[in-house]
Amino acid sequence: MSTIWTDAVVVARYDATPRIAVFDLARADGGELWEYEPGAHIDVAVGEAALVRQYSLCGPPGIRKQYRLAVLNEPASRGGSRAMHALAEGDTLRIATPRNRFGLTSARRHLLLAGGIGITPLLSMAQTLDATGGDYHLHYCARSRTEAAFLADLENHPQVTLHFDDQPPEQLLDLGRDLGEPAPDTGVYVCGPGGFMDYVLGRAAELGWPASALHKERFSASPTAAEPDGGGEGGFTVRLSSTGAEYLVPEDQSVLDVLLANGVDAPNSCGQGICGECIVRVREGDPDHRDDVLTDDERAEGLFTPCSSRSRTPILELEL
Repeated sequence: MSTIWTDAVVVARYDATPRIAVFDLARADGGELWEYEPGAHIDVAVGEAALVRQYSLCGPPGIRKQYRLAVLNEPASRGGSRAMHALAEGDTLRIATPRNRFGLTSARRHLLLAGGIGITPLLSMAQTLDATGGDYHLHYCARSRTEAAFLADLENHPQVTLHFDDQPPEQLLDLGRDLGEPAPDTGVYVCGPGGFMDYVLGRAAELGWPASALHKERFSASPTAAEPDGGGEGGFTVRLSSTGAEYLVPEDQSVLDVLLANGVDAPNSCGQGICGECIVRVREGDPDHRDDVLTDDERAEGLFTPCSSRSRTPILELEL
């Protein structure tokens, strides 16, 4: 589905923690919002500069009159979270159609591991599994109770375990115990700060979990994702299969930067290789993948993220 934008109004706002604000959004014209599956996120254009950022939908997916977002005020961010936290009830912003590369799979059992603000997409998953009778367990990690959002919904839930850094050691997340060795027909879903995700995914691999069972969504690209993968330094040429047009991609610009500068209608959103909006297919050439969204199978199929990845070969031809 192509991206469609609509005006939305903040119909409710409250502070879930000193740093996390929750927003309920409705269409400004009173109409219904788009359907979405748990794990989805939306683009939000906010502030005088119309900064476009991505936020996970954390409300029950069946409710189309409102979307719920929870946003961490991150001083080191690029400005989006500060603009969101400046919103008050009655303010307007623009939102786009939901996208989802982090949905629930058809696994029999689901293990959800959230760190901090990473609870947002996993909360929607848990709500859906509750409604459908799905087999799951949610582990929610935060620095302390005061920094954990949605405690009223989660702390007495039989399928939820809370882990706070200021608890006794035996109550902290222990992946040897809480994740364990691979189990058949089980999906693992991970979302949170980069350090949390690197730890969980790395430990899961050590425990023997196959990559196909591990599903992740990052809020920013991991440092290792941007590192060259055996080449790809320097400039190269990108060719469009539809027209044969060729453009030089210098070392200090991305493929997406060059395409947009030359008027090519290339889909894009996050610019970091984490949302999947810009994914295209490679027709010719050897890509140097530096994204944090494609699976190994998708890369083998020829998928490519122009916003972050590069080329090992002098020419990279894309299906555009």
